[in-house]
Amino acid sequence: MKTTHPVTRAALGVAALVVIALLANWLVSLTPLGNRGADFTENKVHTLSSGTRAILTELDTPVVIRYYASRSTDYMPEDLKLHMRRVDDLLKEYASISKGKLRIDNLDPQPDTDAEDSANLDGINGQRMNDQNLFFGLAISCLDKTSVIPFMDPRDETMLEYHISKAVGEVSTPTKPKIGLMTALDLKGAPAMMPGQPPTPGWVIYQQLKQSFDVVDVPLESSTIDPKEIKVLLLFHPAGITPDAEFAVDQYVLNGGTVVACLDPFSVAAQMTAPQPNPMMGQQPPPATASTLPTLLSAWGVAFESGQVLADPALATKLGGDRLGLAVLTLGKDSMPQKDDVITKDLGSVTLFLPGAITITGKDGITANTLIKSSTKAGFVDSVKASQLDPSLARTLKSNGTAYDLVTHLSGSFKTAFPDGKPKPPADAKTPEDKDTAKPAYLKEAAAPGNVFLIGDVDAFYDRFAYNVQNFGGQQMASPSNGNATLLLNLLDQATGSKHLIGSRSRSAIRRPFTVIQEMEADFNKTVGVKIEEFQAKQRAAQQKLSELQAQKSRGSELYLSPAQEEEIKKLRAEQVEYSKLIREQEKELRRQKDKLSAKITLLNVASMPTLVVLIGLALFIQRRRATRAR
Repeated sequence: MKTTHPVTRAALGVAALVVIALLANWLVSLTPLGNRGADFTENKVHTLSSGTRAILTELDTPVVIRYYASRSTDYMPEDLKLHMRRVDDLLKEYASISKGKLRIDNLDPQPDTDAEDSANLDGINGQRMNDQNLFFGLAISCLDKTSVIPFMDPRDETMLEYHISKAVGEVSTPTKPKIGLMTALDLKGAPAMMPGQPPTPGWVIYQQLKQSFDVVDVPLESSTIDPKEIKVLLLFHPAGITPDAEFAVDQYVLNGGTVVACLDPFSVAAQMTAPQPNPMMGQQPPPATASTLPTLLSAWGVAFESGQVLADPALATKLGGDRLGLAVLTLGKDSMPQKDDVITKDLGSVTLFLPGAITITGKDGITANTLIKSSTKAGFVDSVKASQLDPSLARTLKSNGTAYDLVTHLSGSFKTAFPDGKPKPPADAKTPEDKDTAKPAYLKEAAAPGNVFLIGDVDAFYDRFAYNVQNFGGQQMASPSNGNATLLLNLLDQATGSKHLIGSRSRSAIRRPFTVIQEMEADFNKTVGVKIEEFQAKQRAAQQKLSELQAQKSRGSELYLSPAQEEEIKKLRAEQVEYSKLIREQEKELRRQKDKLSAKITLLNVASMPTLVVLIGLALFIQRRRATRAR
């Protein structure tokens, strides 16, 4: 009988183990378990948010993501290749969590292929780079609805998860989200008052709302609002809201509804859009310029100043005629404390006109999240004087050092503002007879978590203050003049997309700067920069002197350098050598520090895993020896 050599047996055994390990790794990668892992990064950049997970687990209709990526080209930039691998991993995680309800179709749109035709049908035309048309986008489809992300820019990687999850939520919803609109303003416009006169156009923001949502009018006297029917309730300057309507809003929030309330202490838009008094019809009442929620706000842990407007000299806006709008606040990124909130992340600036101040007083179970705030130099001023741009306000403004909220998000388990139930009608009011003697049940505490967004201004969304409106051939063309409309649309877009997207954050960037090395370079520039500037100044002075001497020679006079001049030139040359040597030494030291840091990191990365394996092996060996001795 032929005996195999021990070395051969060992080699065959090792080869068999390698093959088994590879096959096992491949088989596991085909299962959902193979796509799972542990995320030890600081901000969990490789972990999907809880909102995304909830959206995926609640899918009841299959969703298909057509992933267009030019993988076979040699012209794809390196940053896109790196970002493509991150998108690959992200989409695998989506498919894994959905448990088969979400499918990823990977397509490489080469010229004159079915994949390119499919991309064009989805509205993904690619980007021109290096004289090549490169594709890197997504088309998310469910039934007959499709949402497209034309190009996934690496610079926008922090918003990628939100955009994908939002698109999945949109296409899996069969109809337009329904929002209820409760307002004292005529946002729709009005027909012509007399023959030959043009009709009054509706607000541009209302037209945009109609394009994206199913807008339903909710009267200011409503007694019930169904959260199952109304996705979001928009209170847009609810001046004159009745107690019954406030009670309806209260019950709507307690049932898990979402409210967006645009309040105003002094609405210029309400004055400008109010019907003009007609002498034939008698005197009409003045327009309601102030709006608030007198009963609800205190129950929500909020106070709103509706008697005066907020002025802020640090954020005041220069208006036409070089006039200062002390209560016209231009708020940039410094006024948006939530740097990773998707509502304000991409806003450049927002301009509020005579806004009201929101103060958080606090209530148990309710979390307040400030989205936009004033500076600590803000104070309250008279509304009428502020609307007239009275220059005396700058001298009389008093600030108490408080930064007031201008846009706030409240979330959590709310409690009723009407502990005694529905408000009783006035004694002289006529009420229909109630044949049913059983009293209806009213909620006193939240049956589901609710959300309330408060904006301390309405004028910010008026056409004159939010858009550049022009008429071309009878057609109205409007372009945003600031980020005001985007703020409201972002907020409604997030609130109606899915309840799980409300308050969601953008992902942290995967790319991390080498801050230690950047600090080294900054210290180097700080240390050597002064000496470099000094040398350059002396070099320029020497060059100027030599130029003057050269100019004298060109005019015909003989050029003779005095001993003092020759000594100065030698001194400058010596200083040049000295500074050059100093700079080289500093650069060498900086490189040595970088190399030392790189060596430490490399050693840590290479040695950490083997060290961990050795320590685990030693622990198992010691444990087995103890067990053997015990026997």
